[in-house]
Amino acid sequence: MRRITHLALGVLVVACTFVTPPAALADSSAGQLGDLSKVVDDGPRVMLHAGSAAVGVSFPNPEAVRIHLAPDGKFADPAGSKIVLPQNVPPTKPSRADKGEYWALSTGKITLRAYKHPLRFALYDGANAKQIWAETAPLSWTDKTATQSLGRGEREQFFGGGEQNGRFSHRDQTIKIFADHNWNDGGAPNSQPFYLSSSGYGVLRNTFAPGNYSFTNPVRTTHEERRFDAVYVVGDGPKGVISAYTGLVGRPFLPPIYGLEMGDSDCYLHNANRGERHTLDAVKIADEYVKNKMPNGWMLVNDGYGCGYENLKQVGEGLRKDNMQLGLWTENGLPHQAEEVAAGVRVRKLDVAWVGPGYEFALDGCDAAHKGIEANSDARGFVWTPVSWAGAQRCAVLWSGDQSGTYDYIRWQIPTYAGAAMSGIAYNTGDVDGIFNGSARTYTRDLQWKAFLPTIMTMDGWAPKDKQPWRYGEPYTEINRKYLQLKERLLPYTYTHSVEAHRTGVGQVRPLALEYPNDPNTWGDQAKYEFLSGRDFLVAPVYTDAEVRDGIYLPEGTWVDYWTGKTWTGPTTVNGYAAGLDRLPLFVRAGAVVPMWAEGTQSWQTRDKSVLNVDVYPKGKNSFTLVEDDGVTRGYQRGEQSSQVFTVQAPGSGRGTVEVRIGATEGSYPGKVAARRYELAVHSSSAPNEVRTDLGKLEKRASRADLDKARNGWWYDPKDRGGVVYVKTDPVNATSASTVTLRGTTAVGG
Repeated sequence: MRRITHLALGVLVVACTFVTPPAALADSSAGQLGDLSKVVDDGPRVMLHAGSAAVGVSFPNPEAVRIHLAPDGKFADPAGSKIVLPQNVPPTKPSRADKGEYWALSTGKITLRAYKHPLRFALYDGANAKQIWAETAPLSWTDKTATQSLGRGEREQFFGGGEQNGRFSHRDQTIKIFADHNWNDGGAPNSQPFYLSSSGYGVLRNTFAPGNYSFTNPVRTTHEERRFDAVYVVGDGPKGVISAYTGLVGRPFLPPIYGLEMGDSDCYLHNANRGERHTLDAVKIADEYVKNKMPNGWMLVNDGYGCGYENLKQVGEGLRKDNMQLGLWTENGLPHQAEEVAAGVRVRKLDVAWVGPGYEFALDGCDAAHKGIEANSDARGFVWTPVSWAGAQRCAVLWSGDQSGTYDYIRWQIPTYAGAAMSGIAYNTGDVDGIFNGSARTYTRDLQWKAFLPTIMTMDGWAPKDKQPWRYGEPYTEINRKYLQLKERLLPYTYTHSVEAHRTGVGQVRPLALEYPNDPNTWGDQAKYEFLSGRDFLVAPVYTDAEVRDGIYLPEGTWVDYWTGKTWTGPTTVNGYAAGLDRLPLFVRAGAVVPMWAEGTQSWQTRDKSVLNVDVYPKGKNSFTLVEDDGVTRGYQRGEQSSQVFTVQAPGSGRGTVEVRIGATEGSYPGKVAARRYELAVHSSSAPNEVRTDLGKLEKRASRADLDKARNGWWYDPKDRGGVVYVKTDPVNATSASTVTLRGTTAVGG
């Protein structure tokens, strides 16, 4: 049963009244709003009446407006404060002015026009000059639905809807907003009642009712309830809209750093597909990850379907010896959270057998699982869910469900995960090579691109054989190890993007349209099967049984092949890219500054804290702000976190001086090192004339091996990815800044 409460966006009536000239009053059974008959102040809310229907207008903040329709004048609020969270500031009281044809309700940032004959709405900027959206017809309803119709711009694009399997761009399309339990292409099990327009606004339908959105002309959005309740946000570009939206429903949670390592899931108690097992057998698998030098951060030791657990405390102890955390899959609720967390459980996966009803039920389950970990430990909540609703990004990784390991599975997941970012979903992922079937080649192809998602998991127990990354033997084991180790080294980059998502709502995995919204080639099919991992990596997965990739779109700027150093100038389309089984088509934005852990890192716990690698692709002026903390506790909420800015000044083209400034770290946290050495990899087609730091000129070493043994120095390798200058500094105090200067170095792209 749904709980009805007052939403924090509204208040009780305390108001004065203004009556418009006589007009035909709308009958609430007529199906749409008629003429505006009365305007009533309601504290910070304004009540608009049209016959027996009433519309409450409120402004949660100066850049958001809520329109709440009661066809019979009796307001209901089944969502309460579950979707839109209680805000830390009171709602904004708008000014209102009678403009003759319409009433203008303004916060100074946005203006809502309420046209009188009939009552229709349009949103304008704060100056009431530029239209953002406008209704083409009054709000309408039936006994079971409510619909809004908005005009569509000539080039207006639409994104969002949560997880829409196989899709990210929706112009001329209709998407379903409901828990359909369809895990495959075309499904929407993790859909959300929110969409984003390229015109600079987003719309949240504040409801737990299913719906569908048709992005035709006009745009028609309908939900299966008679009331209408929507919140409209505006922002500076799509990132600003995402930030405004997640500011209302909750930012993406900040995962523990082990959650950004790969996870492993299986049934380790009486597995029907694998023979007799016991939960402690999970530790043997953990040992194999270590033996095979494959980073893994956590394990789910049961699968929920008749597979319970035993010796939980001992299992947790065994996993932690291998630098992994213990997780449990839950099929039927969370009756033992306190005891299980006390025994070491730090990861939860919710099952469709429990949260499958979706909507409010799934959101409640997500919140409960996340809070259960945090209420019973100092750890961060880390939850995976297969069914969700608006706001689930604040409590879980959205998991795309039970799929089979095929190339088609790889293909349609690419736009799914990138597109989910347009709804503020920072963590959307699926099992490596699916839960069913699969092969050595599809596993390898799937793992290599998912290494550039922040969260991934491999799942066993339902396929013909176990699916750990070493199971298929060579050459697959070595390739899988290569990408897992690369994912591990990139954790400083990934973790920083997780902090960004927690602060702004913008996740690491992005469709090209998020970073290049003014490029029409990023809006649709031309860029459908690629994505950005942060701003700096463009990933174009191979999704056919081939070793050549065609149709890779590179937007404006210079792009560098990660493996060879070859450059392209965008916008351009790359065809015939040689992508052998071990090669993921991967491009780096010229200007990128990428912090990395040292080669050979196997776990965040055993990494060498005395050194940080920085991969530099010099071109013009660029920077990267690295964020670090203890990675596991909630100390960051108390300010226990540091930031460090790396700035690179380089020529825009040609040869010149490249200056890498290593900023001092600001802030502190338990375990922060007092000093560390920096090892730079500066990509250049020519060797520098000299390399200097603040302490003086560095010596050129005789070889890379010689540099590795030396305390400091530099070495140029012309055969490494088009040319790389390796620089090793002396240890730098955390409270000090340092500058590395390379004279006579060529910018990326020549």
